[in-house]
Amino acid sequence: MMEHPMIPDVALVDNSEQRTPLILVLDSSGSMYGQPIQQLNEGLKLLEQELKNDVIAAKRVRILVIEYGGYDQCTVHGDWKDAMDFTAPVLEANGTTPMGQAITLALEEIEAEKQRFKQAGVAYTRPWLFLMSDGVPTDQWEQAAQLCRQAEESQKTAVFPIMVDGASAEVMGSFSRNGVNGVKMLKGLQFKELFLWLSASMQVVSQSTPGGTAQLPSTDSWASVPV
Repeated sequence: MMEHPMIPDVALVDNSEQRTPLILVLDSSGSMYGQPIQQLNEGLKLLEQELKNDVIAAKRVRILVIEYGGYDQCTVHGDWKDAMDFTAPVLEANGTTPMGQAITLALEEIEAEKQRFKQAGVAYTRPWLFLMSDGVPTDQWEQAAQLCRQAEESQKTAVFPIMVDGASAEVMGSFSRNGVNGVKMLKGLQFKELFLWLSASMQVVSQSTPGGTAQLPSTDSWASVPV
């Protein structure tokens, strides 16, 4: 059977700037209902606005949102988009927490996007995988966690597990090569501060050299260490 060639992304043809891929894997299960999902949606909109307002990040940061909730459902919101073309989706809270399924999908999306970069001759910094949850996975997640750790250990992606009250530090830490030490705990519902930090971090990383290092801003405004 013939394999279909990948359709080139028009944005990669029109804009040959280096890219910084950011994939947001966001929990929209029933426990996020009310203030949590409202604050999360406001934070996403803020991320969109902040990145569009930065002339370099707008052209270099590539975003994809994966929402997981419903009845073991994962929703990929649109395609990878440059920040200047990104519109924050509005997430709705209900259902279960299929975290393993969402992470597996996210890792596949990252690798597919890297292939598009290579085909277009576009340089890129290490992709960021941003995992947020306020609960415990309701699916088989252990293998996905192992794949996630391996991807981080082999420098294929950087993983940022963010736990909201109700999540398990041990489970979230399983997705990071740094274990529980790699997990950040959101103070209350400070999604606004979290996404301002994420935007500032993306602005820094998007200006760094692929393969180099970047000094990220402090997480003190929104994070505490899980205990």
